[in-house]
Amino acid sequence: MGLLWLAVAAPLALPAVLLAQQPAAAPDLSGVWNLRNSPQTRYLSYSFMGEEPPMTEWAQEKFKLTRPSFGPRSFKDSNDPVNPTTLNTVGCFPPGTPRIYLQPFPMEIIQTPGRLMLFYEFNHFIRQIWTDGRPHNTDLGNTWFGDSIGKWEGDTLVVDTIGINDKSWIDRAGHPHSDQLHVVERMKRTDAATLQIDLTFEDAKAYTKPWGGRLIFQRHPTWNITEMVCEDNVNFDEFLKNEAKGAK
Repeated sequence: MGLLWLAVAAPLALPAVLLAQQPAAAPDLSGVWNLRNSPQTRYLSYSFMGEEPPMTEWAQEKFKLTRPSFGPRSFKDSNDPVNPTTLNTVGCFPPGTPRIYLQPFPMEIIQTPGRLMLFYEFNHFIRQIWTDGRPHNTDLGNTWFGDSIGKWEGDTLVVDTIGINDKSWIDRAGHPHSDQLHVVERMKRTDAATLQIDLTFEDAKAYTKPWGGRLIFQRHPTWNITEMVCEDNVNFDEFLKNEAKGAK
């Protein structure tokens, strides 16, 4: 009887053993998130830090030519023409990684096994972060958002991004970057309604040392991502400059 009981009980106990061996479920980052204290209100967020980043001579020369839409170096306060070679916000090219975080529009994180998708309201750009253990794809060449892979460290998703082209700025203040830019993000929910992203930027061609910042997003459970077509607003920068001059 004792041997028979063990034979019956062992299979019953097996699922519990297997369950104990399963990895813990990844924290849920899904939802619609909006940058707290963001440009939506007063266009206060232009960069990831309150002081000038440690630029190399190469980056300083590039920076002198940039004219953002907003901020202390805005083209509205200058006599420079709206020139696509110096004004990165003309047209509807992607802001790229990491600058898109500073755009005055929400994003939705869609989390599935093996992948997170960041669905930005701004022109409905989508960025994929692979969490299935794959290495970087180095065969694609450089792109606006780069190649992003992530891994969980406890409650924090650590995202490593390379392969970003040099056609964008690192922020909305006009700080440049090269195609050597390496971005590391540490994403975690600090509570049910708050997402914290700590960013570190490494780019030996543009900056003398790593730098970065922290962004805080608020979750909006009743929001949905709505249509936003950049081409509908393609003349917005020209409008701002004419408005500053008093032109009709």
